[in-house]
Amino acid sequence: MASAYRWLFAAGVLVLLLGLFQKWFQERWFLTEPLTAVALGIALGPAGLQLLNLPPAADSSRILTQVSRVTLAVADMGVALRLSRGYPVEHWRSLVVILGVGMALMSLATGLLVWGLLGTSVLVALLVGATVASTDPIVASTIVTGPVAKRTIPARVRQFISAESGSNDGAAYPLVLLPILLLNRPTGDALSRWAVYVVGWQVLGAVVLGATLGYAAGRLFAWSDRTDIVEQRGFVAYTLALTFVVLGAARLLTVDGILAAFTAGIAYRMAPGDQQPSEEQTVQQAMTKFFVLPMFVLFGVAIPWDGWFALGSRGVVLAVLVLLVRRPPVVVALSTWIRPLRTRKDIGFTAWFGPIGVSTIFYATFAVQRTGLGRVWTVASLLLFASLLGHGLTATPASKRMPPDPADDTGDAG
Repeated sequence: MASAYRWLFAAGVLVLLLGLFQKWFQERWFLTEPLTAVALGIALGPAGLQLLNLPPAADSSRILTQVSRVTLAVADMGVALRLSRGYPVEHWRSLVVILGVGMALMSLATGLLVWGLLGTSVLVALLVGATVASTDPIVASTIVTGPVAKRTIPARVRQFISAESGSNDGAAYPLVLLPILLLNRPTGDALSRWAVYVVGWQVLGAVVLGATLGYAAGRLFAWSDRTDIVEQRGFVAYTLALTFVVLGAARLLTVDGILAAFTAGIAYRMAPGDQQPSEEQTVQQAMTKFFVLPMFVLFGVAIPWDGWFALGSRGVVLAVLVLLVRRPPVVVALSTWIRPLRTRKDIGFTAWFGPIGVSTIFYATFAVQRTGLGRVWTVASLLLFASLLGHGLTATPASKRMPPDPADDTGDAG
């Protein structure tokens, strides 16, 4: 019980301080909020003051999986509500390019580096690559929101990164499941199950479920607003409840709950009526932050230091190369087909800022439970930490070097 109150105290202090000094943190603090939360977790965890601890490996893996699942669902719903109405439909071609071809290439690039430097099997290397393929919506939000970002980064770039980061968490699911199935089943059986059950049911079913529940919830809220039986202040509680309804229904139907949550947010925004009063946007973001920042404290406590040290210099080289090779060359190569990226600065900024985050915690711990390969968590968590450092330390300086484009005509909901 004392341990639970320590967690509550640490999470409360972090959210309180970041809430009080939010503008100062966004404009002057050299660390992003997630990186600050990780630093707090390290300081209070086994490597520091030993005030916060996790259960043994198997139990801690399950805790990380479940907490990160809920965190991602809440964060993806927040991203979907922040996007301009209909954005994914309007820019579906660009999103298909980055989610389809882009994520596959990023996963492959990381997998080849893991295989070449660490000597793992090809399937294990591809599994690690898949766990870090997606752009994290939480870390990305800290980069593309706030006063500095709004002054310096064109809205079209911020909207595209937000849309990509919100949708690719769920899109990474089939990439992760394919090597897991190949590791656990005969090849023919694994491929057929992946095509029929994973893609045909869990992914497409998530889209249908999310779209149905989100659109219905939007119509219901609009009707309640017209008949004057709901207060606008109830918007945040309503959308948070929608997130849990979608996530719970997805788990009962065994479909991808993270993708379903993002799809529900998009469908909710596209329903007729004004389902998101502008004055409530900051409250929605605050609720997201309340769920998100404790997750990074948890990661700071769960860092597998012994496993990292065992990797030695190869781990450091791998982390640096993944930051340089995983995303930048892919985005540059595909930029011709990504319409929101109009200038070299648009391309350069988007190519660099594809941070790894909570989605990697979810998929890596999920993979460990399905395969029993603890090394997946060791390597994936190292790459996550490297991304938090690399992208977190460069976010504000890079944003300030991106003057806004006067020709920017993209609506801004962020």
